Amino acid sequence: MTAISTDESAPVAADLTQQIRDAILRGDFVPHQRLIEADLSERFIATALLNLANGGLVERLPNRGARVRAISVAEAVEIVEVRVGLESLCARKAAENADDDAIADLRGLRVAIVDAVERGDLLEYSRLNQEMDRQVRDLSGHATATQLLERLRAQSARHQFRLAFHPGRAGQSAPEHIAIIDAIIAKDPDAAEAATRAHLQGIVEVLHTLD
Repeated sequence: MTAISTDESAPVAADLTQQIRDAILRGDFVPHQRLIEADLSERFIATALLNLANGGLVERLPNRGARVRAISVAEAVEIVEVRVGLESLCARKAAENADDDAIADLRGLRVAIVDAVERGDLLEYSRLNQEMDRQVRDLSGHATATQLLERLRAQSARHQFRLAFHPGRAGQSAPEHIAIIDAIIAKDPDAAEAATRAHLQGIVEVLHTLD
């Protein structure tokens, strides 16, 4: 089992504290009721695993507990195909909604992406890609698409990580990301949508090579 560092466990502890606080405020626990650590662990871990199962990250097996769900390449391809419509919509709306502050942020991100690729820093490049996706989703203002995308991307995270380190992938995907950013900066919804579709179709092609 991988150990959790103090820094990593702090958000987990804070989240669990909030869950227990909410349960007390809802009246799930009555005054003077003993709070037994083993019972609390079982209750909230079960809830967390159920939420993860609903999100497609975990599968629950009868009488065998839970395990991390394996996502096949074929399923990862299907996920990306669904993402095409959602991310294209977000890119289009992001281009429509871009203001001066958002454009400044995207320009800074553009410079950072180019720099990471030139330095061969694939970990930083992968992080910046995720940051770009987040900025586009936030700028789109489309809550439903954002919610669906977060779930879909979480399910295929392992394949996305593999793609980031696929030989030659950064050199191919960086110009695609730059094209999306440039279209949004130019406030060109059609170009933003087209660039996003081209980028995701490229991901599908690479995924097939991983099978």
